[in-house]
Amino acid sequence: MDLLEQYFVAQDDFGRVVAEVPASRWDAPTPCAAWTVRDIVGHVLWGRHRLSAWVTGVDYPETAGEPGAPNPGVLCAGDPAREWRGAFEATAPALTRDGLARVTSIDDAGGVPLTTLLPAFVSDALVHTWDIAQACGLTVTLDPAVVQATGGWVRSIPLRRPEFFGPALTPPADADETTRLLAFLGRAA
Repeated sequence: MDLLEQYFVAQDDFGRVVAEVPASRWDAPTPCAAWTVRDIVGHVLWGRHRLSAWVTGVDYPETAGEPGAPNPGVLCAGDPAREWRGAFEATAPALTRDGLARVTSIDDAGGVPLTTLLPAFVSDALVHTWDIAQACGLTVTLDPAVVQATGGWVRSIPLRRPEFFGPALTPPADADETTRLLAFLGRAA
């Protein structure tokens, strides 16, 4: 499975979990201590629009959904599931191999091909799928190929910042790859 396929699998899985969230759980706490279920949806929705804007070269000045933002749920204040579906449908046409080959300027990093940023969006959707499932008591099985690819990527970059992930936990000796990944990212499966 290539990187773009991983992205769409992670996004599809996220969308399926969002569609299952009971109406009474949108403001429930999550493993992301500062965020509710609604906040996580707002954050991933923001990422979807951010990536699409980079691909199309459109300005996207919204900051409410950035990592560490205090209240990303404002981006989906009404019906988060409907907002997510709308964002997915609006941005999907731009997210192509050709579009992701585009070079864009990111903060102080200078020009980078968007494909180098895509693993961050894959890992974000993957892990937040689990976060929402945990917060809502839903059963979710993360795609093993996406888990494996994400595990390799997250271990290769510096993530230990409070607005990203917590301290790594020690997984059980017999843990599967998903549990190991989640433990590395500070989540107890």
